[in-house]
Amino acid sequence: MIRNSGEFTRSWSFGSMALVTLASCLIGGQWSLPTARADEGMWLFNALPTAHLKSEYGFTPTKEWADHVMLSSVRFNSGGSASFVSSTGLVLTNHHVGAGTLHKLSSADHNYYRDGFYAKKHSDELKAPDLELNQLVSIEDVTQAVTSAVKPGMTPAKASAARRAVMANIEKESTEKTGLRSDIVTLFGGARFHLYRYKKYTDVRLVWSPESGIAFFGGDADNFEYPRYCLDVCIFRVYEDGKPAKIDNFFKISKNGAAEDEVVFVSGNPGRTRRIYTTSALKFQRDHRMPYVLNFLRRREILFQQFGLEGGEQARRSKDELFGLQNSRKAYTGMLKGLQDSTFINSKSVAESKLRKIVQDDPKLKPLAGAWDEITEIQSDRLALLGQTGGFASRYFEIADTLVMMAEEDQKPSSERLREYRDSARESLMVGLLSPAPIYDDIDRVKFADSISLLIERRGGDHPLVVEVLGGKDPDTVATEILARTTLGDIKVRKRLAEGGKAAVDASADPMIGLAKLMEHESRRLRTLNDELAERERQAYAKIADALFAVQGDSNYPDATFTLRLAFGPVKKYALNGETIPAMTNLGGAYAHASKHGNKGDWELPKRWRERKGKIDPFTPFNFVCTADIIGGNSGSPVLNRKAELVGVIFDGNIQSLTADYFYSDKVSRAVSVHSSAVLEALRNVYDAGQLADELGK
Repeated sequence: MIRNSGEFTRSWSFGSMALVTLASCLIGGQWSLPTARADEGMWLFNALPTAHLKSEYGFTPTKEWADHVMLSSVRFNSGGSASFVSSTGLVLTNHHVGAGTLHKLSSADHNYYRDGFYAKKHSDELKAPDLELNQLVSIEDVTQAVTSAVKPGMTPAKASAARRAVMANIEKESTEKTGLRSDIVTLFGGARFHLYRYKKYTDVRLVWSPESGIAFFGGDADNFEYPRYCLDVCIFRVYEDGKPAKIDNFFKISKNGAAEDEVVFVSGNPGRTRRIYTTSALKFQRDHRMPYVLNFLRRREILFQQFGLEGGEQARRSKDELFGLQNSRKAYTGMLKGLQDSTFINSKSVAESKLRKIVQDDPKLKPLAGAWDEITEIQSDRLALLGQTGGFASRYFEIADTLVMMAEEDQKPSSERLREYRDSARESLMVGLLSPAPIYDDIDRVKFADSISLLIERRGGDHPLVVEVLGGKDPDTVATEILARTTLGDIKVRKRLAEGGKAAVDASADPMIGLAKLMEHESRRLRTLNDELAERERQAYAKIADALFAVQGDSNYPDATFTLRLAFGPVKKYALNGETIPAMTNLGGAYAHASKHGNKGDWELPKRWRERKGKIDPFTPFNFVCTADIIGGNSGSPVLNRKAELVGVIFDGNIQSLTADYFYSDKVSRAVSVHSSAVLEALRNVYDAGQLADELGK
């Protein structure tokens, strides 16, 4: 499943030009000026590839079509995509995108993640504790205003501060003028800056969810595999003023769904790609960062597995995070495998050398020539910081850290604050800070103690910071004692500290606040160093982007930035190891797949599905694959036909697609979706939710 979870997977920063395109530019040893290969691309809604769509598929998306698709699409701010599917505020996404909320709403008596949920009346719908859904309303190019703030000769630190200040002011003015969430997005490595305005929905309620046994049928073994048989969907509803929101733009549901060889469109929020990365940056990922991340994920996965073995309730509490870790571990393994393919690295190196020669030989482009060497130097600096952290894995610590940092940041003008503490971001920040979602002390203690142990391993037991954190005790004792005394589980305490500001935080005797204060200097030091590296990197990649613009033209797409993009491609079978893999599976195949695996474990269909087998049309399409260019963050994305009708919902990629962070291929890489026909069939004939099925698309 395409999910972003954990310490590393939400590190999305800048977007940039697809350098992988250069590998396809070498034709017979000669340089050609290409656009993206085949159906490659995660395209901006204000720069769609209309010429390619017209020539390849005879389809020209009108402005009305694009606006409707944009306004009907939804972003889960927790990480994931979705869509409006009714005028009454219904939102369709993946079960695994909604899983965090399902777990937060669950208890020992009601396990909605495992057992599913259906609210037949509005009054039965369950309010999510801390979800924020974003609807993109407009995009504005503010490149000139942002880039003009950086003057020649500025150091990276001063350039970063100047850019942050002007971006903060633009965002603040936009928010005050429109009332909309306003975020400036960095594109093409810093060559472009766009202002994205979102309508926010924070009253979000659960309407329906299937059992995890069918949503994640086949478990970790089938994850990133195909063929698949998963009903990985769930439905929420957004409210305004205590009533279901009235939605003007939403997708109608296609009863027939996608057909084989039909071109389909994916409107979603891909998290982050790294296709502009230079060869040296890719080698750093391959040799250092990826192995480090995988070691961390394996360590944390074992930790959660052991915790879950303590009992049924412990297994329930750890399920969501364990799934995220397993998913991330498998995804990073696939990405690393792609980077370890010498053919790919060599092709990147050849393409890069070709471009550098063009730049070096062109007097107008020659000032850009040093960018690649700058990126190489940055990798050494990144290696020195790899693994260093200024915080701990504990929800209580996260709360304390937010309160301590916010109290200090609020002493500054909004334009000078760290981005998440600006006035324009305050509402979203407070939704998370004051979330009523349960915090389980037992699992928090396990994570907290382990992250203290990690600090010792990374810094050494005699490091002054380690000595101060431990206070002569061991990690388990420190974690146990602090969690026993903290009061941050009380929302009223958090609210009082937030409203009291620096005076209240400084006066607090809470030990977790004390630990956050102790770590504050180190956290800020590391952030400053990383920000300076990011600024140097941004300036270097902006030069590379300028070189690409000069050579290729500017009709291309930037790297993913967890903002709305359009991808497309046909529903298409593929060949693998001499076997033809079908484009679609059907509901009957799920029963056959279960039988093949003995109808047990992760391949045991939920009781309701076994009982309703005779009522289901076994030939109903279930899952299908297409060549659309997707990545983590696209989970829950609507899959559309030319009429902008919903024909499916993205929920995964096959194992061959996991290299998409770095390059696209349509040979065997596929995006995997739930078919719209399966959703309707299941609602009517498995879940007795015909009323909900009738509401979809109306």
